[in-house]
Amino acid sequence: MIRIVHFPPNAAPSLNLSLHAAADALQQPGFLWVSLEQPTREETLSVLSGLFHFHPLAIEDCFSDGYQTPKIDDFRDYIFIIAHAVHSHQNFEELETSELNLFLGKNYLVSYFKDNTPSPTQTIWDRLERDERLYQHGSDYLCYAILDQTVDEYLPLIDHVEDEIDALEDVVLAHPTPNTLQRILQLKHAIMTIRRIISPQREVLNRLSRDEFSQIDAYSRIYFRDIYDHLVRIQDMTESLRDIVAGDLDIYLNSTSLRLNEVMKALTIVSTIFLPLSFLAGVYGMNFQYMPELSQPWAYPLVWFVFFLTASGMLWFFKKRKWF
Repeated sequence: MIRIVHFPPNAAPSLNLSLHAAADALQQPGFLWVSLEQPTREETLSVLSGLFHFHPLAIEDCFSDGYQTPKIDDFRDYIFIIAHAVHSHQNFEELETSELNLFLGKNYLVSYFKDNTPSPTQTIWDRLERDERLYQHGSDYLCYAILDQTVDEYLPLIDHVEDEIDALEDVVLAHPTPNTLQRILQLKHAIMTIRRIISPQREVLNRLSRDEFSQIDAYSRIYFRDIYDHLVRIQDMTESLRDIVAGDLDIYLNSTSLRLNEVMKALTIVSTIFLPLSFLAGVYGMNFQYMPELSQPWAYPLVWFVFFLTASGMLWFFKKRKWF
């Protein structure tokens, strides 16, 4: 799908333009926003190559099916930005990343989003009618708004991870199970995925917030710096969460080891107590003719008394040594 809108100065936006009308609008005052959302290859080429004549390497990056690291390329007349949005299922079994490509020029912004997931640009489309600031300050400010929306979607995910970690800490200490270990590893994988995205994306925003690109004026650079600050804070949060999850994993392993040790201690005490009893029972179970105790009426009760005295003495000794 292709959505094209032209924002003339001091006038209402012109929505749903055709490609031919978009070519004419590029020659007019104001700026143009072309949003490619799950487009076909023909639609993409008609815009990126036919209308704007972007560099083939940038177009190739858009079509790439592999993971593209967040980056920014300067092509003099425009800059090409790769950013990432994140989407997760409720149980973090699968944390998905969606690539967002942006071409920013002085009088245009082209956004390309190919994944079949909620697009960060959709929220901006919904805000256009009620927030004129999105297009009053040029294409660079609109680019900021899209990137800001993308980064803002990280925060609910981070908060959800924190809640999950808090709940896991109680489970790890009270009743650790193999499902607990699986949950810890899922959260660890989710945090590592977020960190892998944020680190290069923070560098992209750092470059956009400096006086490096002519497509971004001084007014908008301040807002890009604000996104950069958010990413720094989110990265610090993920570092803390990673350490907490690593600590929970250690606690889980230590807790399961401790529980195993308690079980082995109980079994060892039982085995140790029955060892001398088995010896005594074995002695009196031998088939010898001359065993004086066997002919006495008090022999059987005496043997049970010795059994009881031996077991009680060993329990008292273990208790005194604080072995249980």
